[in-house]
Amino acid sequence: MVTLFFQGGPLFMSLLTLILLGVIYTHFTRKPYSNTLGVMALVMGVLGQCIGLYDMFIGIESMGGEVSGALLAGGLKVSMISTLYGLLIYSLHLLLTLFISKQSK
Repeated sequence: MVTLFFQGGPLFMSLLTLILLGVIYTHFTRKPYSNTLGVMALVMGVLGQCIGLYDMFIGIESMGGEVSGALLAGGLKVSMISTLYGLLIYSLHLLLTLFISKQSK
């Protein structure tokens, strides 16, 4: 798990973890901005992937454009880690919203 954290980029993974804590806190204290944090997790994950892909393309360009399929697939896999984490946080946000709305009725 720690390996995935660092492969996904410590900056974006740290920001996403802070957003995760914010999502959990806002849901259980019933703060009105929990929806904003859920969507922010999704957007930050996609932004992390875009920056990861950009870095990968810079690396491919510096190698003269000759790259193996395995190296390209590895770069794509690593770039998706932050997106998956953002999607998981957003999914948790949706589940908490459903759970808390059912509980309040």
